[in-house]
Amino acid sequence: MARRTKEDAQRTRDRILDMAEREFLRRGVSRTSLEQIAGAAGVTRGAVYWHFRNKADLFNAMMNRVTLPLEAEILRSGERTLDDPVAQIRGSYLAALRATVGDPQARRVFEVALFKVEHGNALRGVRERRLTGLRNRVANVERGLRRAARLGRLHSTLPARAAAMGMESLVDGLITNWMLDPQAFDLVRAGEQAIDAYLRGLGAVDT
Repeated sequence: MARRTKEDAQRTRDRILDMAEREFLRRGVSRTSLEQIAGAAGVTRGAVYWHFRNKADLFNAMMNRVTLPLEAEILRSGERTLDDPVAQIRGSYLAALRATVGDPQARRVFEVALFKVEHGNALRGVRERRLTGLRNRVANVERGLRRAARLGRLHSTLPARAAAMGMESLVDGLITNWMLDPQAFDLVRAGEQAIDAYLRGLGAVDT
């Protein structure tokens, strides 16, 4: 019985998150109330608060379902045991591009995060979560680039910090522009070409 109750609770949580994706995308985050999400999910407002402290907590949980698996790969770029950090960095960002194109849930969530969030006091936790994710990605890519240089797989005069910020900005810009007009270019193909050109510019070996 306890297991069934736990499974039921997880299903309810997942349904709330599913409806939050759709309601945020339809109305915008600030203009969507928890009552509206509860109604769409077929649960009470109290059920939403049982699973989430507030709207920011709900939003971040929605983001984590998609971005945590992708970020986990990017964060691995800083591991000291990697033989080829550049390949890890490249593969991680390409995975993000492929998910944007091929995973409808990832695409919805990215669209909400990019175009449907109006930051304010009520959503301060959303901004903080986004900044934390950005800082962690850049820090780990920076560590990966430093290790690649020590291993002789990268020859660049650009400081690793600046190179990591450039990589993050390149991929973020590609995703943002593609989301605005998906017919404008092939995100995966153009993204792969841009990432490879950037890494070659940093003096990456065998990229």
